[in-house]
Amino acid sequence: MKELYTEIIINTSPEKVWKVFSDFANYPNWNPFIIKVENEVKLNNKIKIVLQQPNGNSMKFNPTILDYENNRKLRWLGKLFVAGLFDGEHQFELIDNHDNTTKFIQKEKFKGILVPLFAKSLERETKLGFELMNRALKDMCEKI
Repeated sequence: MKELYTEIIINTSPEKVWKVFSDFANYPNWNPFIIKVENEVKLNNKIKIVLQQPNGNSMKFNPTILDYENNRKLRWLGKLFVAGLFDGEHQFELIDNHDNTTKFIQKEKFKGILVPLFAKSLERETKLGFELMNRALKDMCEKI
């Protein structure tokens, strides 16, 4: 198993962060990492995601929504071909700091027999993608 974790403090309320974060149709305009989200993002639904890695490589996958709570959390599970090869459980979480700031957490747990082959790339490229998205989200939210 491999886990990535990032967080950033955004100087506004969770409701304002959620408004920007959950406007998936607008992702191509500001998000450098998740450049496309298709289909309705709701519990148990399959969505289509296109990621743009910092190294220029893109990746498409169709995760299933496991958890979706307005102003709080989005969690999905994506699989490469079949379960057990390379599975990623991705989570976004918003925590109200009760001072008009929000802690935005983005993390992912990777499991499967192929994970060791990609561990260095995940730590380098994928984690950087998380951080770039976090910063872009912060910038968008603090401009509003």
